[in-house]
Amino acid sequence: MREASIERRLSRKVKAAGGKALKFTSPGWSGAPDRLVLLPGGKIIFVELKAPGRKPRPLQLKRHEELRQLGFHVEVIDSPEGVDEFIRRWADEI
Repeated sequence: MREASIERRLSRKVKAAGGKALKFTSPGWSGAPDRLVLLPGGKIIFVELKAPGRKPRPLQLKRHEELRQLGFHVEVIDSPEGVDEFIRRWADEI
């Protein structure tokens, strides 16, 4: 399975939950997470997507920590099941 398949599943599931999964790019800030997920109730989650078994690079981990230090939620998802768990966890908070 490719990362793109997981990314499409995330976008589809977030939309079904009433939210948006925006492609996130930040020129000049390498290592930014792939998606900015916006859910009802003002929930904002940065999501890093990976192919199954792949891990974030050191620079990505650094960016995740910087975002967490600012109070944001950052998730790493590397499987279809991870997408489903993400939706279950966050949908319960909506």
